[in-house]
Amino acid sequence: MPHLSSELFARLPEPAALERLAATAARAYGAAAPEQVAAAPGTQILLPPVFALVPAGRAAVLGPTYAEHVRVAKLVGHRATEVAAIEDLRGADLAVIVNPNNPDGRIVSKDALLALADEKRRRGGLLVVDEAFADVGPAGLSLSPEAGRGHIVVLRSFGKFHGLAGLRLGFALAAPELAARLRATLGPWAVAGPSIAAGQAALADRAWAEATRDTLAGEAARLDRMLTAAKLEIVGGTSLFRLARTHAAGALFDRLGRAGILVRRFGDAPAWLRFGLPGDEEAWHRLAAALDGFASER
Repeated sequence: MPHLSSELFARLPEPAALERLAATAARAYGAAAPEQVAAAPGTQILLPPVFALVPAGRAAVLGPTYAEHVRVAKLVGHRATEVAAIEDLRGADLAVIVNPNNPDGRIVSKDALLALADEKRRRGGLLVVDEAFADVGPAGLSLSPEAGRGHIVVLRSFGKFHGLAGLRLGFALAAPELAARLRATLGPWAVAGPSIAAGQAALADRAWAEATRDTLAGEAARLDRMLTAAKLEIVGGTSLFRLARTHAAGALFDRLGRAGILVRRFGDAPAWLRFGLPGDEEAWHRLAAALDGFASER
């Protein structure tokens, strides 16, 4: 984290600072120009104005995934449903894909996304690709370099990969006219000065990003070994989280909770549990102890 001047907290951010952040984000995410970038206090707040870029109609969200996309699409007037196959996104006025997906890590190829974007262009629709976890996805996965084609909006989350969720910073990448509409909707000073400064420094540090990808991959492999040793089946995820399956998910969820370890359960998939990476060695040891106790009882 860079040193943050007290002036960042006492004054409204200068437009030039936001312009520098947009230029840095464009380079970091592979967008063609800063004019394709709209910065916001997190991607969550971008969902309503992005989904409203097309008139209210039918919205389809490729699931199972983050539940907020369907909720917000309905909020802005769309008839929104979650669908199970990418083919079901065709014909929708608004199509939403999380890539890589949360919670199972599913990846949709760039060729499939571009074909869907072409279909949206022909019928005046919009493809939204939420790349919240793309920082740890395969090379060449991101649709950001293609955002300037139009009828595409790519969402990028800053806080997940950088471990700074409380900073509240995210970006929409789109054709310049769409990005300009989003910036106008957000209004001046949407992003706080400290967030601009921290985001600028972090996104410019490409060496840190590459080293962190390697570290996360190693930690994800370590977590897989622990979960597998406890007789859990790894069914997906990314190097930021792992999705595991066990017939005793409810019992394990309770055991972990009593140990102060929070994992996510899924009402529609009761055998699934999603694990985040432990934050330090003490947390790793605490998880190992809880899993060892669980395994010994099976």
